Amino acid sequence: MLLNRQKLLDDPKLLGQWGERHCEKFLKRKGLKTLTRNFACKTGELDLVMVDTDTTIVFVEVRTRADVTFGPPEDSITNTKKRKLFRTARHFLANSKIENRPFRFDIVTIVLNKTDQPQINHYKKAFVP
Repeated sequence: MLLNRQKLLDDPKLLGQWGERHCEKFLKRKGLKTLTRNFACKTGELDLVMVDTDTTIVFVEVRTRADVTFGPPEDSITNTKKRKLFRTARHFLANSKIENRPFRFDIVTIVLNKTDQPQINHYKKAFVP
């Protein structure tokens, strides 16, 4: 059972931070390695930037929800958000001097619900800019 479940459910910011940590652990178990967390610049923020086993740079957008009352969390990623993520990813690649490497955008959703284990969905190549 999750510790302080009610505390997480009562604080959206805390829930989001918890979700990002949980997502990172989940992806590491799949073999990905973390480059950075919460990269921010004038164009936006990237929750996680990781490297897959094939050296692909993976920009991960994490959506954590207490439940699906208002629909699936992945539905909250609009075309405007996708464009913003792409601009921010380009900024990250330029600042990090990463060239000629494949990259992709993944979405990871985590829903707590009322169960003991959160429901995690990983959408590889969730969108192409």
